[in-house]
Amino acid sequence: MSKSMLIEIAKTNIAHANAGTIVQAPDVMKIPASNYIDQERYEREKRQIFHRLPLVLAPTAELPNPGDYKAFEPMGFPVLLTRGRDGQVRGFINSCTHRGTNVVVEGCGNRSRFICPYHGWTFDQKGTLIGVSSKDDFGDIDQSEYGLTELPVLERAGIIWGILDPTSELSISDFLCGYDEMLAHFGMETWHLFAKRTIRGPNWKIAYDGYMDLYHLPVLHRETFGPDSSNQAMYWAWGPHQRVLSPSRHEQLAGVAEEDWPTETLMTGVWTIFPHISIASFWGGGRSIMLSQLFPGESVDESYTTQYYIMEKPPTPEQALEAEKQFELLKYVVEVEDYQTGLRQGRALKAGGVKNVLFGRNEGGGQRFHGWVERLLNADDQQLHGLFADPKG
Repeated sequence: MSKSMLIEIAKTNIAHANAGTIVQAPDVMKIPASNYIDQERYEREKRQIFHRLPLVLAPTAELPNPGDYKAFEPMGFPVLLTRGRDGQVRGFINSCTHRGTNVVVEGCGNRSRFICPYHGWTFDQKGTLIGVSSKDDFGDIDQSEYGLTELPVLERAGIIWGILDPTSELSISDFLCGYDEMLAHFGMETWHLFAKRTIRGPNWKIAYDGYMDLYHLPVLHRETFGPDSSNQAMYWAWGPHQRVLSPSRHEQLAGVAEEDWPTETLMTGVWTIFPHISIASFWGGGRSIMLSQLFPGESVDESYTTQYYIMEKPPTPEQALEAEKQFELLKYVVEVEDYQTGLRQGRALKAGGVKNVLFGRNEGGGQRFHGWVERLLNADDQQLHGLFADPKG
């Protein structure tokens, strides 16, 4: 079904390219400028969205082997991901059940067990407490009650989702709204992590707006890839998740028998996973994607984005050189062109020169994104379940 949907999307795209048209939103949307600069609202966004919804914690390529782990702190929340001998990924709050310090310092590696650096309590890959230092001196406890606190985690389509609330009953599968079936056509389960880095950016919504916006490409990116880019966009939605691509991206399929349309061509464009992920396809050094993982910073003015350059196959030395060039270009495009513009935008909005930020009829993806932000800010936990059981974009 998902492959047939990709084909139907391509057909629609080709028809609009031939007609020189796009699907437009009913009207121009006005978003209060204060939505981007108000610190109190910003804290609500983190609570109501980032601490309640499933987030992409890692690509599968970051933990491909049994024993692999990742310790990091999105928005200051200590997370430990592990892949056990059984191949299953698990997530935990990275907090020792003795005194609460991190069991593992930030970073990635491969271990069969985790020894707390404070007092040496030891946990296995499943988070079970398997060793208490000087146990006879410490006193009698039931070790089965002192395992690491587990987080809800789901691995699908080469991506690891998790919720930063151990008590959450929200179905990650329901939240995905079938979007994971579409992403599965990348085949990322077996892909290779070539490189990653983290860059500082503007307010998380300003940053995210850009990932769904083709309108700016020929202007802001006029010195990089803008001259070869269209400013027209088509949007498709699966609940809050969206795909954006130019109608011209499928023109090369015209005249080719439908059964010969390659999946990699059908998967072009930008795939966004609400509320903080962008996946874009590239060919530097071979078939590859850049997965951008965006998290809010400490203040309303900042965010941090980890860029993962993931390749279909481990590169040859020559391909690695091309991939490095591509990855460096993407750093410049995002950090200098996109995010520096976004940081200036945030400062200008604080000056009070405009009361509203506008999203045109040609920017339906941004309109849909902000609609979901509002919906989630105003939904209690019970309503949250209903939003994804009957998602409407």
